[in-house]
Amino acid sequence: MHILLVEDDQFLGNILKTKLANEGFEVTLAIDGEEGLTQAQKLKPALIILDIILPKVDGFTVLTELKKSPATKAIPIMMLTNLGQDADIAKGKALGATDYLVKANLSAGDIAKKVKEILRS
Repeated sequence: MHILLVEDDQFLGNILKTKLANEGFEVTLAIDGEEGLTQAQKLKPALIILDIILPKVDGFTVLTELKKSPATKAIPIMMLTNLGQDADIAKGKALGATDYLVKANLSAGDIAKKVKEILRS
């Protein structure tokens, strides 16, 4: 299964990409919101893991655009960010995020486990 990871932190992106690849997933890493939108349209991944604070186009805008497009609106999107305020979480859910995770609270293993849960449901 293909996962699109939209994350501008190269270090974290590579850790997650490696962890998910070790779990059997094919992972494409996009380093900004614009590239994330392009890759989502092109790849139609099984899941998108999306940061919010991104160069060029922020994650909330990416989420909104993906949910508007007939080609990508059914793809589950897991927000993975350091924005843990209730208002941010509520906004992500309202815009159509399948799940909302705060990076600081999780290990790469925790994230991989959550990815499997979402893809099973």
